[in-house]
Amino acid sequence: MSFTLHLNHDAKTPKYKQIVKSVIDGVERGSLKRHQQLPSINELSEEYYLARDTVEKAYKELKALGIIDSVRGKGYYILNEKPKQIRVLLVMNKLSAYKKAIYESFVATLGDRATVTLHIHHGSLRIFRDIVKDSVGHYHSYVVMPHFYNDVNISSIVDTLRQIPANELVLLDKEIPELTEAHSSIYQDFTNDLYGALESGQDLLDKYEELVLVFPKDVKYPPEIVRGFRNFCAHFHKNGRTIESASSETELKGRAYAVLEDSDLAELVKKAKQQGLELGKDVGVMAFNDTPLKEVLADGITVISTDHEQMGRSAAELILEGNTAQIKNPFGLIRRGSL
Repeated sequence: MSFTLHLNHDAKTPKYKQIVKSVIDGVERGSLKRHQQLPSINELSEEYYLARDTVEKAYKELKALGIIDSVRGKGYYILNEKPKQIRVLLVMNKLSAYKKAIYESFVATLGDRATVTLHIHHGSLRIFRDIVKDSVGHYHSYVVMPHFYNDVNISSIVDTLRQIPANELVLLDKEIPELTEAHSSIYQDFTNDLYGALESGQDLLDKYEELVLVFPKDVKYPPEIVRGFRNFCAHFHKNGRTIESASSETELKGRAYAVLEDSDLAELVKKAKQQGLELGKDVGVMAFNDTPLKEVLADGITVISTDHEQMGRSAAELILEGNTAQIKNPFGLIRRGSL
């Protein structure tokens, strides 16, 4: 019976998960063949000094995954041959139009060479921990969007990410400097990216007396966006302020607004119309994250945006090529009539 269990007693990954991964890896490498018998629960626990319950839990999970089957009185056997596709877990913080663009580009680039399972953690560390706990050892690659609520301790996020083998992890949209292991990432540098985008539009912004960032309190966005906005205003001596909602604004004339939520964008366009103001002349409007609607709304809304399709493509290419890299995603200002 040829089966070697690769076990790391110092790893944070539970031992039963390591057994599951070792069996799956054996199937994929071809060292474990269809109908091949595995060691019994007692044999594996004795040889590797494991609790019997640990081995039993691993075999139950492998059986639930359809990797192995059991025959009463005979033991456990490999059920499936080597999978023909890479298994990828994609974990996002929320669904939105631009997250959909990332997802579709990611899946399209992988094509039929991979199957993708999507989970949403909703900015909750508890949900994310559960996803990772239930998934480690079941996938070849783990693509994670690490946006969490502001009150989540960064060390807790890092501890959870470290349960995923570093060479199988791809961070998406945001880098975490505290995660020092050699993982991959396709990231935005929110502070410097926003600063650079505003700087590239200085010739358009000069005609406005004040810049206003509409940064909602009840929707979680990276706080680095506020930092980039304030850095730009301070460096170029611009009058700038941050508000939580466009509904609080009464007089728009002479101001340029940067908005993250589509509801605030709609509110500003409506108020400009009510006040008889021309977008791009009397009042400026910039939105975050491009969509087809922003291209045509009010003769075109100027957009501050990363290239979401490129982000999805880059992540998929890293997985297909088996590379480890940190790649800064393209970011810039798309000029249209509203500024």
